[in-house]
Amino acid sequence: MFEQINPAPYDPILSLMEVYKQDPRTEKIDLGVGVYKTEEGATPVMAAVKLAEQRRLEQEDSKTYVGLAGMPQFNEAILGLLLGDNHSAVNDGRVKATSTPGGSGALRILADFVVNNLGSRKVWLSNPSWANHASLVGGVGHEIAYYPYYDQATSSLTFDAMMSTLETADAGDIVLIHGCCHNPCGADLNLEQWQQVTDLIIRKGLLPFVDIAYQGLGDSLDDDAAGMRLMASQVPEMLIAASCSKNFGLYRDRIGAAVLIAQNKEQADIAYSQILGSVRGNYSMPPHHGAFVVAEILQDEALYANWRAELEAMTARVNGLRTGLVDELNRLGAGGRFDFIAGQKGMFSFCGLSVDQIHRVRDEFGIYIVDSSRVNMAGVSNNNLGYLANAIMTVI
Repeated sequence: MFEQINPAPYDPILSLMEVYKQDPRTEKIDLGVGVYKTEEGATPVMAAVKLAEQRRLEQEDSKTYVGLAGMPQFNEAILGLLLGDNHSAVNDGRVKATSTPGGSGALRILADFVVNNLGSRKVWLSNPSWANHASLVGGVGHEIAYYPYYDQATSSLTFDAMMSTLETADAGDIVLIHGCCHNPCGADLNLEQWQQVTDLIIRKGLLPFVDIAYQGLGDSLDDDAAGMRLMASQVPEMLIAASCSKNFGLYRDRIGAAVLIAQNKEQADIAYSQILGSVRGNYSMPPHHGAFVVAEILQDEALYANWRAELEAMTARVNGLRTGLVDELNRLGAGGRFDFIAGQKGMFSFCGLSVDQIHRVRDEFGIYIVDSSRVNMAGVSNNNLGYLANAIMTVI
């Protein structure tokens, strides 16, 4: 039977990683893979994470299951991180959270929950969006549609076109929104735009689905969540998929959270029971290691201060690389062509190069960028920034 199977389409980012590894040049830069890197090119374990892990080793006395919802302390702490202290939806008992295998697991569980209880829906994704959104959400049977979001030709948001397209959505449709640090373009909605989207969602009877995977890596933990918190305080129902991979550096430990907001506590409890049913039917029980680490950090004052300081330093470094690259490009004669990079948020940006130019910087300079022109700004360093700028100016 297996002879009938066709090869899966290649993943452009993973394929690029392999080609990069095989490149013998010593002067090369990987701007494809989406992980945080230090000046030395390492993806470190955060200091607070190491301390929390030591505590877990000392305290853990069993490897038994923790239950469908995962660790209660994690679920409580992650709601505080996402929605802040004294959020009205939390105070009203309308919010429920469960730990999941990363943000990807949260996306899938929530998509599965909807299709099992509300039927297949049309899910609107931003164009562009993270490549896995379509497969994770659409893979359970939802119809995928796209709203305009970013124009590479002008390197800017297409907010008016986004709103015009969402006006055509039908009641009951789902709108997936990046909570902050948009992947892949780095262009975020401002608070006024979040309010306009919220008003439209309420008026049209749509269901908002926020994916927040980079909280704290744009401006700050609170600023990055401000739009999502505003929306959560006004809409009757909402879904949130959160990831701890980036802001805690827990990539391989796969911990995230699926969050549901309902109109009232009774509906939240009923819906939550169905989310746990989706968990049981997918992976049965969630992972625990990363959940313990995150809960320990968020609930311990000293660990929290340590973690937040390191996260803020990471964010400041990436933002400094953005402005540094723009300054160097302008010094070399770019004339403001790449100024948009400095104003974007998080780890990613479209660099504004054509596919031919992207292939040239790879072939001639050993700089690896996916064909979409998305670059991981954390892959840049102060040591290679000048080399990168010179390569860009050479090919344009």
